[in-house]
Amino acid sequence: MENNQLNHKPNFMALTPLILFLVLYLGTSLLLNDFYKVPITVAFAVSSLYAILITRGVKLEERINLFSKGAGDKTLLLMVWIFILAGAFAKSAKEMGAVESTVNLTLNILPANFILPGLFLAACFISLSIGTSVGTIAALTPVAVGIAQDMNTPLALVVGIIVGGAYFGDNLSFISDTTIIATKSQGCKMSDKFKVNIFIVAPAAIIMLIYYVMLGQDVCLVEEARKVEWIKIVPYIVVLVTAIIGLDVLMVLAIGLLLCGAIGIATQSYDLFGWFAAMGEGIMGMSELIIVTLLAGGMLELIRHNGGLAFITEKLTKRVKGKRGCELCIALLVFLSDLCTANNTVAIITTGPIAKDLSEKYGVDPRRSASILDTFSCFAQGIIPYGAQMLIAAGLAGIKPNEIAAYIYYPILIGIIAVIAILTRYPRLKSSNQ
Repeated sequence: MENNQLNHKPNFMALTPLILFLVLYLGTSLLLNDFYKVPITVAFAVSSLYAILITRGVKLEERINLFSKGAGDKTLLLMVWIFILAGAFAKSAKEMGAVESTVNLTLNILPANFILPGLFLAACFISLSIGTSVGTIAALTPVAVGIAQDMNTPLALVVGIIVGGAYFGDNLSFISDTTIIATKSQGCKMSDKFKVNIFIVAPAAIIMLIYYVMLGQDVCLVEEARKVEWIKIVPYIVVLVTAIIGLDVLMVLAIGLLLCGAIGIATQSYDLFGWFAAMGEGIMGMSELIIVTLLAGGMLELIRHNGGLAFITEKLTKRVKGKRGCELCIALLVFLSDLCTANNTVAIITTGPIAKDLSEKYGVDPRRSASILDTFSCFAQGIIPYGAQMLIAAGLAGIKPNEIAAYIYYPILIGIIAVIAILTRYPRLKSSNQ
């Protein structure tokens, strides 16, 4: 126990596994201009092994136990279950023709030049309704892939639109875990945080919508949309409706999966064993994502245990002066924490208490600190290629995360506007703290 306490002291060396990962995966890929040279699983495996080796004060067995504790975190394991069901559902739906029918319906409803902004609006609305970017991406990415195949538009761009829009609701929804944690940790109402947050993200959403409208003017369809088989769209409709009414995401995906099987067998798209094969293929398609999630969870637990996050906290809070400095510190703290944890929920949980103390010390309104925590965690999560949202989108689309990252605009834009909001004290709040 005494050694564990020592290990939680600020320690720069604890961050070196993350640095090693960035060098192996990002550095090497950028240097060679080829993101296929070092698989992300290998980069995380090497960095995880290094994290175990540099952990001091405990036996090797205890180091492995700490790593396993991080990999087995209940939040991460819940994500793994979501990945498994999402993969099975997506592949089952695709094999029985749900994607093709949904694509054809979309192409029939929307003019070609409004498909891109239409997809962005759909991602914003669904994520706002269901409160999860992962669920939104899991539901819409297969549809986006199908649409991209009938358009003269890069697949990564279309998927990037979905991923970007998914962060709109992740940041604002009343049932989003990031919103709940941010407001609870700062001691403010979710409705009050929403009123502050909307002033920051609404301009970004409007700018992106205008951009996609302009970008869509050059979009044309490769071929005419074929006949819509309405029965095959039912799984997607049920998944979206049940998610919107607040059903647990695991239950939502399970219901969708069962509907895919029933409809697929009834329409003779596949038989029982064909459905099983589709599920198996879909689950295996998520294997890299699951491995990365577990390795990252274990490595980041060792970073926390060895004092990496404590080091970041100490350095950032050392020279804070005034409200702007405090807010910038909170923003940078949650941003770096998200880079280290690759999970915006965990980043807010980690930095929330620190942000609360700083806010009280420097008189920052809790509505602003909650908004900053949520916005900058989504900003960071939206740009890292090893985040769950980017990985699941890449897995469903069959492309690499860095390809999608090149088209992720909305999270970057909300980050820029949020920095401007801090510097200009926007929005002005009617509060004695302001």
